Amino acid sequence: MIQFDCHVHSVASGHAFGTMEEIAAYCRTFHLDGFALTDHGPAMPGSASWIYFSAIRMVPRELQGVKILRGIEANLMDYKGQLDLEDSLLKKLDVVIASFHDLLIQPKTRQEHTQALVAAAQNPLVDILGHTGRGGYDYDIPTVLKACRDTGTMIEVNRWTLKGDPSNSICYEIARGCKELNVPIVINSDAHTADQVGRVDEAYELVRSLGIPDEQIINRTYASFQAHQEKRKPWLDFS
Repeated sequence: MIQFDCHVHSVASGHAFGTMEEIAAYCRTFHLDGFALTDHGPAMPGSASWIYFSAIRMVPRELQGVKILRGIEANLMDYKGQLDLEDSLLKKLDVVIASFHDLLIQPKTRQEHTQALVAAAQNPLVDILGHTGRGGYDYDIPTVLKACRDTGTMIEVNRWTLKGDPSNSICYEIARGCKELNVPIVINSDAHTADQVGRVDEAYELVRSLGIPDEQIINRTYASFQAHQEKRKPWLDFS
């Protein structure tokens, strides 16, 4: 199973309900290695301002014996891949997820969605494309996955997206494409309460049903995820 959940929201996101301490306690109780704190970027209504992400370096690397990485779920703000946090701050974060949210940017055309996701994948500060199978943002899957393969950008298989797509059709196609192209995958909860952290059964079962090997699942442990990020971001100190 997945031991390191790298898409977790705290109360700082404005519509999530767990504190960092509560999330760490839950991880410790259920023997998870840790989590990445990836609160929504400042454009999301109610979320933290830029200064939160500037100060996030004060978050400890370990709490209650649980590993923590400092990150963001940045919002795609246009169809050129623009994000809602300055590069100077993104560069200091351990984990950067880039995602569409319809509160901020309405779906348009397949071509525009594809263009935005390719631009995000080609941004060296972006590590993960978040929940790309969700809600109306149809895109050219092979084109985006090839961009991820070429840049080492991870594709997220998101537990909540699967719950919204009972047939698993879009997520299945994305995951199958990842297997064919050897695109790195992360399997995440997108937790908004502490007790959701690490609950990724549906997503994990989908990935395993396709025969995707363990080494392609980057967040299977904290150690495997850290090793991947150290190669992507050699300027950061993960110790």
